[in-house]
Amino acid sequence: MNNVRPESMARITTAELANAFIDEQVKEVREQVGDKKVLLALSGGVDSSVVAALLIKAIGKQLVCVHVNHGLMRKGESEAVIEVFRNQLDANLIYVDATDRFLGLLEGVSEPEKKRKIIGGEFIKVFDEEASKLEGISFLAQGTIYPDILESDGVKAHHNVGGLPEDMQFELVEPIKLLYKDEVRVVGKALGLPASMVDRQPFPGPGLGVRCLGAITRDRLHALREADAILREEFDLAGLNLKVWQYFIAVPDVKSVGVKNDKRYEGWPAIIRAVNTTDAMSATIEEIPYELLHKITARITAEVEGINRVLYDLTPKPVGTIEWE
Repeated sequence: MNNVRPESMARITTAELANAFIDEQVKEVREQVGDKKVLLALSGGVDSSVVAALLIKAIGKQLVCVHVNHGLMRKGESEAVIEVFRNQLDANLIYVDATDRFLGLLEGVSEPEKKRKIIGGEFIKVFDEEASKLEGISFLAQGTIYPDILESDGVKAHHNVGGLPEDMQFELVEPIKLLYKDEVRVVGKALGLPASMVDRQPFPGPGLGVRCLGAITRDRLHALREADAILREEFDLAGLNLKVWQYFIAVPDVKSVGVKNDKRYEGWPAIIRAVNTTDAMSATIEEIPYELLHKITARITAEVEGINRVLYDLTPKPVGTIEWE
């Protein structure tokens, strides 16, 4: 299959169309792969999760999934990957907890671009190390989707996993490369993946690393993770999770004075960001009911150690980007 979506290809909007697509891809993957092994970096994001589920259906244990927890995941995310793929789908899953390794390298680093480079570079190193321990891998699966191809002008750099002979190039397996994001979600549901995984909002590669603003500390990262979990829980309960494209908390490296148990103490602010967009090039602010904002504020300030203020970011894009860093 080439990198151009045929004009005749119907948009996948129903379970019936999704199942037809799945059957076709299962057949194509089996023909391409034969009895060889395929390696996949499974982040737990929508695209990699759907590719994993599709390949498990096609080739079962011939697929080797590597999930790297860089310590910057949202609350419960790595646990969800293990539960769905290892426990429910019986995947051949390698789980690597590299939290200490990543946080050690990030200690004292406050410049956003430097943080991103450290996280991205180290992720590739960890993935390479795991790949080099494996034998007989001939293919590399990727969660490439059609907008990736359009954005990169049809050229997607592919990474030769290190620790293996330089001249060994992996052939790519990209079963969802002609699908748009909404189609990927329909296919994911048809494959039986939980809605929490399939409807998951966009999450940056560096994870909470770009939402724990400035130099990351474990205590502030923990506070951010807990506050973000409360925000997501309350949005789910209010039905806003289906209405708002992206919502999260950012915690800056700033302290202000507060009062707790009749005593003054210093704490961080938690900043809520909730935006809607069609293309991520521009974004509008979602108007959250005040009653809900009060509830979220009360919960975060009462339940999260170290946070004593909650703010709502009302800045559209442009002027402000969606992420803070």
